Amino acid sequence: MAFLFEYGLFLAKAVTIVFAIGAVIVLIVGAGQKSKNESGEVELKDLSKQMQETNTRFVEQALDKKELKAYRKTLKKQQDEQPEGRVFVVDFAGSLDAHEVKNLREEISAILTIADKSKDQVVVNVESGGGVVHGYGLAASQLNRVKVHGLPLTVCVDKVAASGGYMMACVADKIIAAPFAIVGSIGVLAQIPNFHKLLKKNDVDFEQITAGEYKRTLTMFGENTEKGREKFKEEIEHTHGLFKSFVAQHRPQLDISAVATGEHWFASYAKSLNLVDEISTSDDVLMSLDQTHQLYKVTYRGKKSLSEKMGLGFSAAIEKVGVTLWSKVNNARL
Repeated sequence: MAFLFEYGLFLAKAVTIVFAIGAVIVLIVGAGQKSKNESGEVELKDLSKQMQETNTRFVEQALDKKELKAYRKTLKKQQDEQPEGRVFVVDFAGSLDAHEVKNLREEISAILTIADKSKDQVVVNVESGGGVVHGYGLAASQLNRVKVHGLPLTVCVDKVAASGGYMMACVADKIIAAPFAIVGSIGVLAQIPNFHKLLKKNDVDFEQITAGEYKRTLTMFGENTEKGREKFKEEIEHTHGLFKSFVAQHRPQLDISAVATGEHWFASYAKSLNLVDEISTSDDVLMSLDQTHQLYKVTYRGKKSLSEKMGLGFSAAIEKVGVTLWSKVNNARL
């Protein structure tokens, strides 16, 4: 009986502690959500310096004293030479909703405030299989700002730049892709499930009221009509037409009718279709540019709100409490 009493008392205390922590966190999170999030900041990282330090550490281990002395002499001479200009490097790894464009627009804006169009240039590493039209349309427009300001723009594709990803890439003056990178997919896809038969089978009515004949062409729960399908298809074709026109405008060397079929290709073959200009990796591109230019990595980092910070802390605390409770309960059973 004494054991059961102590065990029950322990559980009561543990549950009380967990609920107390939860209540405090809920209050803090609520306060954090009410307050406005602080804006982020753009970070500028010296890629040339980082690459040089990495190279030096390796060379110092690989060369003998005589060779190392000669290397350091050559290195000092190179460091005394003035770079021809600066290269601003941006990474864009896009998701389906292209929410990463929020960071991209900040990074591009920061670059345009300091770049000298007479000697600087921009390199963007794109990795995306595409997504929503409006999101990737805006992302491509952000890259086009670089062109409008007269800065040379290179897009590197190491893995994939398809559909919306290729919409972004085609804006560049030069597209450089790794041999097995996937590019193309100049097409539009839309799909929607329909549960009308299932609802009808279970005697469930669905009502939808719209103003405007084509406010909703296809629906998930109502009975779709041939007229609605035709209108939906017309909208898809219109979007595809805009996509093709956009690509053709930025890459007039393309036979747009041959490549705008929705197909994708490996870059080694896509080069023959003029979808890419050179076959190489982003690493080699940057190493080559580093010989003559100063390289900077540009990254926008949004500041986390109080609720986000506390949410991470709360998760860690709960996990720790959970492990402790599990351990004590199992020991008690033993």
